[in-house]
Amino acid sequence: MKKVISYIFTGIIGGLTFWTVNYFISSQQHISNLSSTNTQNPIHKVNYASHNLSLLNNDFSTAVEKSINAVVHIRTITEKTNILYNPFSSWFFGTQPQVQPYIQEGSGSGVIISDNGYIVTNNHVIKNADKIEVTLNDKRKYTAQLIGTDPSTDLAVLKIDEKNLPYIIFGNSDEIKIGEWVLAVGNPFNLYSTVTAGIISAKGRNIHVIENNPENGNFPIESFIQTDAAVNPGNSGGALVNINGELIGINTAIASNNGAYQGYAFAIPVNVVKKVVSDIIEFGTVQRAYLGVSITDIDANFAEEKKLETLNGIYVHDVLPGGAADEAGILPNDIIIKINEINVNKVSEFQEQLSKYRPGDKVKITVLRKNKTLNFDVTLKNKKNQITLLKKESTNTFSLSKLGASFEEISSEEAKKLGIDGGVKIVNLEQGKLMAVGVRKNFIITSINKKKVTSVNDLKDILEKNDNGVVLIEGLYPNGIRAYYGFNL
Repeated sequence: MKKVISYIFTGIIGGLTFWTVNYFISSQQHISNLSSTNTQNPIHKVNYASHNLSLLNNDFSTAVEKSINAVVHIRTITEKTNILYNPFSSWFFGTQPQVQPYIQEGSGSGVIISDNGYIVTNNHVIKNADKIEVTLNDKRKYTAQLIGTDPSTDLAVLKIDEKNLPYIIFGNSDEIKIGEWVLAVGNPFNLYSTVTAGIISAKGRNIHVIENNPENGNFPIESFIQTDAAVNPGNSGGALVNINGELIGINTAIASNNGAYQGYAFAIPVNVVKKVVSDIIEFGTVQRAYLGVSITDIDANFAEEKKLETLNGIYVHDVLPGGAADEAGILPNDIIIKINEINVNKVSEFQEQLSKYRPGDKVKITVLRKNKTLNFDVTLKNKKNQITLLKKESTNTFSLSKLGASFEEISSEEAKKLGIDGGVKIVNLEQGKLMAVGVRKNFIITSINKKKVTSVNDLKDILEKNDNGVVLIEGLYPNGIRAYYGFNL
């Protein structure tokens, strides 16, 4: 009897086990079929067009083919000097300091944006370079001409003398989405034509990497695309592309504790790049538009302090009298929420959108005022509070090509105060020989190669008659600190 009961119990358990396994398999097949059906969803097809198969297989070869030949390797050569100076021997024996030249090299990446040789890269890649060499993916090598720079966005435009070059197509950085696949193409650690893949991790990042130097008119504009595609030293100036092989950003910086990739890379949005590059090529300088407002981000604490009922948008602290916003009717305490129907929730996003326009352009600014939505048609202005486009500021012809500076003679009062006979002050400083050796704005030149300098003509005559190309500049800053700089012309 016990055996019969045991057999019956075993049979029941076996039947239940069979039923459970069968149900589990059926459920898994059902889940698998749902997944398969979802991949055929018409919305999915619209989002990814003809790239479904490539995405599912992690195959980005089409995007690589469209972009890799347009990314170049950049090698920079900068002439540096060491000054071997002994104040004791100079004072007592009249010996002149020796200038010891040496070469400093750098490298990075660039992106060909036209078939006739225009290339975009980072300003920090080519900064202060005396010579720029560009090597294409097919190993052809060229000497590049620097067309112009924009330190505020860390962008520069180069030109090589060639035609029918492979170039990259611009995408639209306003349309990219967090989580979207991207590729970084560049030359990390001089490993030419390296491609890495990742996703867009965030948008509108301000990481305070671009120099803020109001004295030189440099006000940083940062609204980076963040990605986890591997980017390392040498990738700067290279391409960030979408799965269609279109340029959506210029790789610029990484966040790292050791100087190498740790999962956080940042690129300048291509819509900013397009505007800057176009201005530099067409006008020689960037035509930057201003709204004429003082603004700040809104967070929970700020909203509570100001008794705001929203965390969205940008808070307007103040409005410049006679500025674009003032003339349009925007007021302090307004909250800017859109520029031409594009949402702006951070100052960095505001700057990104505004950087796409020129003085004289009309934009629609949407604001919240006492919980009411208002639209204003605003005509943007330049930094001089005018609607006209600006011409590139010219400096002394000789200094522009060699020294990168403009000068003025100091007054007799300033000379007397400093205890000198006279001198020439640097009133504007750009990329060139002086900046490369560390000279700062407002430095007063009192002698060049032991010859007294009291006027701009003295400076020009000495430099133009320099036979050996070695230049030793002596002078002082307005605080009385003396300094010596040397370089080769």
